[in-house]
Amino acid sequence: MQFRPARTLPLRLAAHGGEVLPGLLLTVAIAVVATAIGAALPVLGSAVPAIVIGVVVAVIRRPGPRLRPGADFSGRFLLQLAVVLLGAQLSLGAILRVGAESLPVMLSTLTVCLLGAWLIGRALRVEPRLRTLIGVGTGICGASAIAAVSPVIAAVSAEVSYAVSTIFVFNVLAVLLFPLLGHALGMDPHTFGLLAGTAVNDTSSVVAAASVFGASALGFAVVVKLVRTLMIIPISLALSVIESRRTAEGRRITLRGALGLVPWFLLGFLAVAVLGSLGAIPPGPREALAHVSAFLIATAMAGIGLSTDVRALRRAGWRPLVLGAILWVLVTATALAVIAVTGLGR
Repeated sequence: MQFRPARTLPLRLAAHGGEVLPGLLLTVAIAVVATAIGAALPVLGSAVPAIVIGVVVAVIRRPGPRLRPGADFSGRFLLQLAVVLLGAQLSLGAILRVGAESLPVMLSTLTVCLLGAWLIGRALRVEPRLRTLIGVGTGICGASAIAAVSPVIAAVSAEVSYAVSTIFVFNVLAVLLFPLLGHALGMDPHTFGLLAGTAVNDTSSVVAAASVFGASALGFAVVVKLVRTLMIIPISLALSVIESRRTAEGRRITLRGALGLVPWFLLGFLAVAVLGSLGAIPPGPREALAHVSAFLIATAMAGIGLSTDVRALRRAGWRPLVLGAILWVLVTATALAVIAVTGLGR
């Protein structure tokens, strides 16, 4: 997928507003329904219902020329804007305190997950872009990481849809199994928060799992998860350089050229995170921005769902799901091992 800078948005809307509006309204309507479902069933969140509804609509009747521009707009620009607003949830104090403690676990699990995605994905003959999306979704933060990385590697809608759906399966299993695992291992809330924050994929599932374990585990788990979200930036930058070198047929990338590859939405994410860390975003607006970001992600997922080629999903087969299962187990086992070896648990 190719993306144009945000500064061209007003001109594009003025020139193509009539084309964008019908499909945009449809994705917003789907997002409203998905948000209501997510509020009733927090374990689901809003992203997965949105993409499922979009896919169902596409199966019944795939959007034609009148709706497709708005669906594409939602699945592209709004998705990037949602990633930018995620930065508002961060604070400098939380990053410094929790980041220092959880960094060994986060780096270990992320390294194991990305290496596993590459090696095991190749062995299973999973398409490179799909295994990358499943890898970052498992290793970083579920749908949000998939949202950030998909434009960088030019992933198509079917790949994004399958990756989000795969991650969701193991999010649900994590909510059901992680609290049982924590109690079986005799974990205290602090240790369980560290495990959940580093081994459960999506933020909503981290919240759900920690809440089931105990309210005292919730705060620490969420902060660990938000710090883990920062890994979106270096991973996306690395993938930008790799993708450029691949498409440029091995041409050498200069420092200036590498800086030019930085997607605008990642710079925006970093800028908003810095503002949040400095306290420039009060608690009220910060909470509002978190809700706006979640709604934009649901809207974007609806657009992606509407654009999904179901036949391509069928061609993907069972291999990506197996890859997701193996990576999920690897990440969980690695987190437990590092916590035990380093004595980070209390």
